[in-house]
Order: sequence, then structure tokens, then C-alpha cells
Amino acid sequence: MQDIAGKAAFITGGASGIGLAIGRALADVGAKVTLADIDQAQLDKVTPTIEGAFGVRLDVRDRENWKTAKAAAEARHGPVDILVNNAGIGPDGRPFAEMDPVAFDRVIAINLTGVFNGVSAFAAEMQARGRGHIINTSSMAGLMINPTLGAYTTAKFGVVGLTETLRMELAPHGVGVSVLCPGLIDTRLGETTLAAGSERVQGTRSFSQSGLDATIVGERVLDAIRNDDLYILTHGEYRKFVARRDEAVLAAFDRTPASTELAAKGS
Repeated sequence: MQDIAGKAAFITGGASGIGLAIGRALADVGAKVTLADIDQAQLDKVTPTIEGAFGVRLDVRDRENWKTAKAAAEARHGPVDILVNNAGIGPDGRPFAEMDPVAFDRVIAINLTGVFNGVSAFAAEMQARGRGHIINTSSMAGLMINPTLGAYTTAKFGVVGLTETLRMELAPHGVGVSVLCPGLIDTRLGETTLAAGSERVQGTRSFSQSGLDATIVGERVLDAIRNDDLYILTHGEYRKFVARRDEAVLAAFDRTPASTELAAKGS
């Protein structure tokens, strides 16, 4: 999507951090931005700082809330052509064996099902119109394994798989799809995670401490929309960790006979 000016954008988790940075980047090139967030006070604070922006409260777990937020956004700016499923919370720092099922369900509901809810709300209409772009925020934790990130890693791997599949499904209809996999970014993730009800383990590394400026991420997302990139990365230093996992998977294939070889032995 080269021409972003005049396009309507809907961004979840838009009241701070990465979502707000994406909103600013899109507005700077003429997009009509709706910021959606569960934090009404923060939304009221930041929405006026983006010219022409519209703010709407949204709990991404609530499908009825999606319907009302979508209707309000489109009444203000028209049909949405850019959807950014960015809302999320961080890990609580517990290994799976010690994890409260309620905490697991919360992370999956916000970080993974919340992304699907956005796709469900907007993708069919983009497909029918033959245009649009969807960005789903995963994490570097969606490409590499980290102990004690538990449900967070599970959800973020799920977002990568969802996005890769969605891209294959929507590409023939002229709709682009990207997955954002950031490393450590300067955001309010720790604060919003606690606000969502998570009891983070003491000593868990803050995901908002000494991170990359979110403005840079907003610009990377803008470039990805224009170039129709599938993967949006922010921290090149993690390449070796992703490669290590990929190499382990490929090595397992090297030790596995092809099904045709197994069939020949069976005959």
C-alpha cells in the first residue's frame, strides 16, 4: 500500500508505546487514525496530540465491544483499510509448572485471541473491497524460545502462525499482512500488564526498561505497509537465537527419512 494518505487506520493498544508510535507515524503521512485502548484515561490524554485522531475504548477480549468500537471508528473515518492488532500484556515470569491457569488464560485471551478478534472484525470486508493491510504485533518471543515466558511465548508464536496463514489467504484478494516481532522497546508494557490483573513475579525483567524508542518501530511499520513486508523486526542482534532454533528443526529433518523411504522399507 503505497498511498496511505486518506486511509483509515484502527490501532489497538493505541494509547501508548508501540501502538501510539504507529498511530503518529501513520497520521504524519495523512492517515485518519483511530486509537483503541482499554485505558480510557490514557486514551483521553494522548488522542488530542494526534491531529484528527479519534479515540475509542476497547477491551480486545470482548467481541461485542469490537462491534461497537468498529462502528464508532467507521462512522468517524469511513471503512478501515489499515488494522493494527497491537494490544497486549507481558509475561508474569513463572515457568509453566508454577503458572496459575487464570494467568495463562488471560495472556492468551489478550495477546492471541485479541488478535483474532480484530481479524474477525475487519478482514472479511477488506477482502471484499480488495484492499487493505493488517499488522499483528507478536514479539521476538514469537520467533525464539525463552524459559519462564510461558504463556507469553505461546501466544506470540501463535500470532506469527496466524499472521503467516492470514497473509497466504488474503494475498490473492489484494490485502497485505505483516507480523511485527519487536525486541525490547521503551513502552508502558509493565504498567499495562499489572493493570490487566497480572501479578508479575518479583525480579521479572521489565520489558519497558532501556528499550528502543518506539518511534523507530512506528517508522518500521510504516515502511512495511508500503513495501508489503511479511516480517517486521527491530533488533538484528537476535538473529543468532532465531537461527539456532531453525537449525535444530532442520537437523531433526536430516535425521528423519522421507515418507517415501519408509513406505519402500515397509513393502
